[in-house]
Amino acid sequence: MMRRRIAAALAALAAFATCTFAQGQPQPDKLPPLPLFDAHMHYNVEARSLLSPQQVIALWRKAGIRAVLATSRPNDGTLDLIAQHAPDITIVPFLRPYRVQPDRYDWFSNSGVEALVEKELQRGIYRGIGEFHIFGADADAPYVAKIARLARERGLWLHAHADADAVERILRHAPGVKLIWAHTGMTTPLDKVEQMFAQHPTIVGELSYRSDVEQDGALSPRWKQLMLRYPSRFVVGTDTWITPRWGQVEEMAAFYRRMLSALPRDVAERIAYRNGMELFDVK
Repeated sequence: MMRRRIAAALAALAAFATCTFAQGQPQPDKLPPLPLFDAHMHYNVEARSLLSPQQVIALWRKAGIRAVLATSRPNDGTLDLIAQHAPDITIVPFLRPYRVQPDRYDWFSNSGVEALVEKELQRGIYRGIGEFHIFGADADAPYVAKIARLARERGLWLHAHADADAVERILRHAPGVKLIWAHTGMTTPLDKVEQMFAQHPTIVGELSYRSDVEQDGALSPRWKQLMLRYPSRFVVGTDTWITPRWGQVEEMAAFYRRMLSALPRDVAERIAYRNGMELFDVK
């Protein structure tokens, strides 16, 4: 089933790539679909064996994704995408401190990862570091503190898949460091999310895998309240961390547009794409 789904997605992309992409004209009584800034994307080695960079770009065009925060394992995936020079899609590269999948478990105490990060930063192209996984007291590891302080000093973002405890520890190491909170904590209670947003103005919440965003097929009232209170503090993402997620990109784009339609248009636009554009100076 998985192979058939991926094969079908590839076939659709191949057909799409042979024709010229053009935006449809909006109906007089209907606003055009919201463009999206995908703030959580991985073009990992497994996906690279099935999807070419050209097919990835074509998929983003089809899904209405106009900019992407790219973080890949290894970083070669991100470099491949940058090399496409697609004029209509902006790629914001982040340095991921993973060479292979197991690095996610010990990157913060692995000398090989430290050497990788030091070498990759010499490229001078990255806007941030992550996505990395860190939980609880592991965030007090000396290398985590070093990365947090380095990011603050160089004006880089951190992209952390972390619980609230780890995020707070990171911010104690480097107060004021800019941090995208992957999945907005995944299952962190919204009362805690709201408390952290109030206390730490440099946190931006990314919304993939927050299953509670939807309630009865619409944006949940509690999330709506939070988004209206902090319209500039949320971004969306597809999180293509495993290859089958690439076959769901259009579905996820449609999900975000459906959820955001419950908000005033200006707030929906901010969360869909304007926040990401402004955070990374994308024109």
